[in-house]
Amino acid sequence: MIRLLIVDDEPVVRTGFAAMLEPADDIEVVAEAADGVEAVEAVRAHRPDVVLMDIRMPMRDGIAATREITALPAAPKVLVLTTFTLDEYVDHALLAGASGFLLKDASPAELGAAVRRVAQGQATLDPAVTGQVIDALRGSRPLATAKTELAKLERLTPRERQVLAHLAEGLSNAEIAAAMDTTEGTVKTYMTKLLGKLGLNRVQAAILAHDAGLTP
Repeated sequence: MIRLLIVDDEPVVRTGFAAMLEPADDIEVVAEAADGVEAVEAVRAHRPDVVLMDIRMPMRDGIAATREITALPAAPKVLVLTTFTLDEYVDHALLAGASGFLLKDASPAELGAAVRRVAQGQATLDPAVTGQVIDALRGSRPLATAKTELAKLERLTPRERQVLAHLAEGLSNAEIAAAMDTTEGTVKTYMTKLLGKLGLNRVQAAILAHDAGLTP
């Protein structure tokens, strides 16, 4: 069972997300919080596996709360809620330790899938915000670092490069498996190998794939 904390300053939003996830038999909403201060307190009190975190909130915003939560012992994963009007904050949330990003207008199926992926340790980028995240973080990297990372692509096999390209499109392991007509277990194996060869996490690897022109 995935224990979930929902953080948003709008009660109707918290209620809506809880209702969307209610039918899921593997996700339990254990607490809600209205701001970043309450979020940190709720994490300590309820020990969720995943925190669904809004960005703009009173008292303490979602970025500051994410930074504090991810620094805690046995920290939960943080899935940040965003909108197109908040793209400038997404890179800050990632640097604060967020594991994923999801648009606020996500469907119940998309929300549940994102929570599950993050709980499993998979960095999650909504395809609609992938480009903005990558553009923001690419601009913050030194050129020498970017060139060094690009050179690492030579270590990958053709299939690993294909998996990497799909990752950069924002696909989950299951979606990559469907696109490549293979099993999710095989994709996980490819993913583990290619991330190990690159020495990067999933989000960093997605940025590298965009830099290398592996995506359309």
